[in-house]
Amino acid sequence: MTDCFIYGGRTPATPIVLVNSSSYNRTIKKFSKVQIRWLEQSAFTGRPGSLCGLPDKDGNVEKYIAGVDNIEDPFVVSDLPKKLPNGDYAFEGAGVRANLDMLAVGWGLGSYVFDHYKNNCSSRSQVGADKPRLKLPNSADHQRIQETVAATYRVRDLINTPAEDMMPQHLAAVVAEIAQIHEGHFTEIVGDDLLAENYPCIHTVGRASVHPPRLIELKWGSNAKHPLVTLVGKGITFDSGGLDVKPAAGMRYMKKDMGGAAHAIGLAQLIMALELPVRLRLLVPAAENAIASNAFRPGDVIRTRSGITVEIDNTDAEGRLVLCDALTDACDDQPDLLVDFATLTGAARVAVGTEIASFFCNDRDIANSVRDAGVDTFDPTWELPLHSGYQSLLKSHVADMQNAASTPFGGAITAALYLQKFVDKNTRWLHFDIMAWNNRARCGRPIGGEAMGLRAMFEVLERLYVK
Repeated sequence: MTDCFIYGGRTPATPIVLVNSSSYNRTIKKFSKVQIRWLEQSAFTGRPGSLCGLPDKDGNVEKYIAGVDNIEDPFVVSDLPKKLPNGDYAFEGAGVRANLDMLAVGWGLGSYVFDHYKNNCSSRSQVGADKPRLKLPNSADHQRIQETVAATYRVRDLINTPAEDMMPQHLAAVVAEIAQIHEGHFTEIVGDDLLAENYPCIHTVGRASVHPPRLIELKWGSNAKHPLVTLVGKGITFDSGGLDVKPAAGMRYMKKDMGGAAHAIGLAQLIMALELPVRLRLLVPAAENAIASNAFRPGDVIRTRSGITVEIDNTDAEGRLVLCDALTDACDDQPDLLVDFATLTGAARVAVGTEIASFFCNDRDIANSVRDAGVDTFDPTWELPLHSGYQSLLKSHVADMQNAASTPFGGAITAALYLQKFVDKNTRWLHFDIMAWNNRARCGRPIGGEAMGLRAMFEVLERLYVK
């Protein structure tokens, strides 16, 4: 659990007054003459991102004033935990009460650090009051705030962890732990048992690794009246590219190629923690795409779980291979909604950049809901088209289809079309093709693993099944 919040009670907290250009002059009229003079001499005008401590009559800091832009944006306060001294704080100012839950999430995301591998770390990740903490009033939705931040931390931690400590068996251990906490049911199919249970693609991709591939599964919720939501996450724990080996620069951050699995796990955790009225099924096809004498080769043909035969055009298009077996399995249960997450294509990054969660959807209402939720939660998403005209680009001369298109153009679309072949036409399906990584530091979003579309997707599920 996160430790950047305290709740209610009589614990004193230093106020942080949030102001913007329209509220600044009105707000400071309530300050003492000494404080107003201090602001004038400090040339503080409420510019977004600015922060100033205000003294009491004895010269001690009585409160802080912070300039923000859009008070509805949770990330306008995300730099504060890094700027403020250790202690307890509370937000004040125009618009704070109406947006407190969102602002608290922003504070929590700004408090994140990943320092597990640093010796004598001096970062402010220690437990207790030895860090800036935000005091939340009783009116705040404490559990929603806490669990949203915790799920995001989970996603970031999983992605940031080096591949040597985040192989298929480690992902399985995380899912098993979460299942135990929330009274879910955990199972896994490992190694050659994948062949016996008809998951040939997952086995093929992972068989060259000393870390056996596996299909990880979690089930939660027993009320038959609740709709079934199935989450699938690409769990390629490291991607060398296989025999079509990646260049060094392309391989450098491939510890993040299990980012789709991290998202599916984080969303599953949030669904269970907040007890969404659904039956949940989580599937993580996990494998390391390694190079060895038994690695799969370009030109090989695989008969997938669905029976569709796939010719391997490129061994670096392995994510869609492990996903297709899992998607086929998922559809057997006829879920009300099927969602998959994957760090699937560089083409999606070209299309929308690295900071937007691109998605594909076969249901117009769901697609509109994802778009709207992304705006409302400041978790940006953008829909790309399932353009059926590109399906012919996956044609194979020796098999039913091939795993990569014959052209580099529209790569995110052709990858999504490949996956769609394994999704039942009557199943509402949503496919996220995400970066799962921050290339640059922004407020509340440090360089490294990132949850993209997580908050938006939970909002979609809430609106669909609760509100």
